[in-house]
Amino acid sequence: MGEEFSDWIGRTREGRDLVTPRLMAEFQATFAPHLAPVPEGEAWPAFHWCLAPDTPGADSLGPDGHAAKGGFLPPVPLPRRMWAGGEVETLSPLRVGDPVTRVETLRDVAHKSGRSGRLSFVTVAHEVIGPRGLAIRERQDIVYREAAGAQSGAAPAPERADPAAYEAVWRLPATPTLLFRYSAMTFNGHRFHYDQPYATQVEGYADLVVHGPIQATLLMNLATIALGRVPAIFRHRGVSPMTANQTFSVCGRMAGQGWEGVTLDAEGRVCMRASASI
Repeated sequence: MGEEFSDWIGRTREGRDLVTPRLMAEFQATFAPHLAPVPEGEAWPAFHWCLAPDTPGADSLGPDGHAAKGGFLPPVPLPRRMWAGGEVETLSPLRVGDPVTRVETLRDVAHKSGRSGRLSFVTVAHEVIGPRGLAIRERQDIVYREAAGAQSGAAPAPERADPAAYEAVWRLPATPTLLFRYSAMTFNGHRFHYDQPYATQVEGYADLVVHGPIQATLLMNLATIALGRVPAIFRHRGVSPMTANQTFSVCGRMAGQGWEGVTLDAEGRVCMRASASI
């Protein structure tokens, strides 16, 4: 754990929201037909990422469009933030009309160094509580990286996979409109999702960056279809950034008693890995 940020460990914040028909319609319009079937009025898998987002004022944003560090999240010195992955435990479904409380607790701060440079990992625990009790328990991992061009050493070779090795494959265009709609639903101001000059010239990506939760939402819905129910446990890990303006693949297959899947960019690079079990 980063001892210099020990005062942040255990910090909490709460947000409240309502599962509204409009938000459900927006979610369906963004992701259909790549959604698992659910009973009428019930929210789809991964819908909870659209609820009770952080809503910092315009005067409290950092240069990347996120809330400036040093509030709930610690002021780690590395500038480039990404959603690294986590684990979702689903206990009960959310439904239209449900009032929802999200409780976030900062659990850990850790620093690592590797071939891709220095990294700082921040772990946040989430509980999503509805009118019938605890609905979702989650761990989210956030990674901070060095500025573009500051890494030392050669980057690791990209991991690749063949869609033909999977039982089910969805292919989707990663359009700027998809990214915009998801940013709007989640009140996500991170500029690398919509500001192409910033994404390419400041953060050093090839194009706009596709949200990690977009990929995880599609993987969780594909897993739900394969397993015949919402996974009790869904794990996901970012492997490589996915950029926009290309067609990407969401792939899944049964593995033992569970399920495993990946997202692949147009060149077959693995961008996210996931597993699920009931």
